[in-house]
Amino acid sequence: MHSRLIQILSDIKSPAILVTGDLMLDKYVWGEVNRISPEAPIPVINVTHEEFRPGGAGSVITNLTHLGARVFCTGILGKDSAGENFAKMLEKSGVDTSGMFIDSKRPTTVKTRVMGHLHTAGRAVQQLLRIDYENTHPAPKEIEDKVINYVKKNIHQCDAVALSDMNKGLLTERILETVTTLGRTTGKPVIVDPRIGRNCSIYKGVTAITPNRHETEVMTGIDVSTPENLKSAGSKLVKELDLQCAVITLDKDGMFLYQRDGTHLMLPTNPREVHDVTGAGDMVLSVIAFVVGAGSSIADAARLANIAAGIEVGKIGVAPVSREEILRELLGYHPSLEKIKTVKELKDLLNKHRSKRDRIVFTNGCFDILHRGHVEYLGFARNQGELLVVGLNTDRSVNNMKGPSRPVLPEQDRARIIAALEDVDYVVLFDEPTPEELIREVRPDVLIKGEDWREKGVVGREFVESYGGKVVLAPLVQGISTTDIISRIVEKENQRAQKTV
Repeated sequence: MHSRLIQILSDIKSPAILVTGDLMLDKYVWGEVNRISPEAPIPVINVTHEEFRPGGAGSVITNLTHLGARVFCTGILGKDSAGENFAKMLEKSGVDTSGMFIDSKRPTTVKTRVMGHLHTAGRAVQQLLRIDYENTHPAPKEIEDKVINYVKKNIHQCDAVALSDMNKGLLTERILETVTTLGRTTGKPVIVDPRIGRNCSIYKGVTAITPNRHETEVMTGIDVSTPENLKSAGSKLVKELDLQCAVITLDKDGMFLYQRDGTHLMLPTNPREVHDVTGAGDMVLSVIAFVVGAGSSIADAARLANIAAGIEVGKIGVAPVSREEILRELLGYHPSLEKIKTVKELKDLLNKHRSKRDRIVFTNGCFDILHRGHVEYLGFARNQGELLVVGLNTDRSVNNMKGPSRPVLPEQDRARIIAALEDVDYVVLFDEPTPEELIREVRPDVLIKGEDWREKGVVGREFVESYGGKVVLAPLVQGISTTDIISRIVEKENQRAQKTV
């Protein structure tokens, strides 16, 4: 099963997905909590930094771009700084925002989440409060017309449609009916993440819906706590709404798929630590649209969506999941794999560590044929702060520096070995001749290099010291190096070859 899913995910190119729904800006206020207010029995948060992310349908757009899809998107933004911020973030990701229309009479929906951390107790980040700014009135006719015209113009060049209904006013009955009809006439699957509080008949005729446990119970009137009731609820949704299938998400219990022909599938989750369920529904919608849009079955799409959602809830806040993360999960989970990050993933994680005032240490190297000197060097580096980031040269980078015979071990093997060390917190690959660019992305508090770099000059020293960071030279274990190890191996092989002649 896993081998087929790996093949499917690896073979997917760049399906075109049309996304429409409620666009919103997610604002995160990060800080420390170490006292109770003298004014009232409430925590006081000392704010360390703020962060913005696309939310609602914007989260689906971000997920799809991270998976490698080409995205067409349409929705409403207010004529305000939040709307400008939202559009700029998507444009920076290469998304065409020409389908995002301005309604000067309503604000951009903003959800502000206050995230607190008790640093002295070493506890995880916790959401303390959410503040919403929104106008949920139905979109006016002129906006409806623009959205419908955008969909009509672009649906023919798309492979699937994803509708994110947060019940904030964009997906009116007219828009839903038009998109559903266009999907059927053009043969494009239409996948909807529905919301309760609406007459569920508005979703009639779409290809699939992805309600959660509570939404399913409200829509069907059936308690879905047993397998038989799940089948009854799935059957009712499919028949009454004329669907091809219903994908019911069940939080810790995984996912249940019910198809029109009566076949059904229960997909359990892999046990993992759940940090934040925010965004799991967006992830399910994104992956199903992505995989179905690429031509795979809804069953395989649900399997991959279940894995992706499991990864997403292990992150804080609404956060995308890359294709590589899903593949790593399929290839065989090991805790050390969680340490291997892209630059983007790493920067997001480091922001959270900075909110806890963790001292970030960085070092880099090829680490080809790991030996005692490497292990002691990395142990020294880790002792200089609260976490250690290792920049690892890619195969091409090593080859350019050390010649065509190196590296001995490919980059993925080297990354996996380094990540398995207890002293290492994160591993990130870099392709450049020097780590200067990566150091600028990481902005470490402490930069570590070996004592042998004293005369050669440490790359990144000037940058790190410019903002108050420091450079520390690590002692070296004499008489041990990868080059010497390779030379000894070659020498022994030559001696053995001579004896056999």
